[in-house]
Amino acid sequence: MLEAIWGLLVLLSVIWVIYDVVTQNKRLSGVMKVVWILVALIFGILGAVVYYFIGRK
Repeated sequence: MLEAIWGLLVLLSVIWVIYDVVTQNKRLSGVMKVVWILVALIFGILGAVVYYFIGRK
């Protein structure tokens, strides 16, 4: 049960980063958008936290 909750949190954080990068963050170049999406996919919640503090403005 705990694994399912953790997996859902990771999935939601990755979806949030992808949504924010593609639709909200207009200042990023195409390459940086791809980089942030890959960071989110590889690192999950940690990638989302890093994006929140560094990637967003």
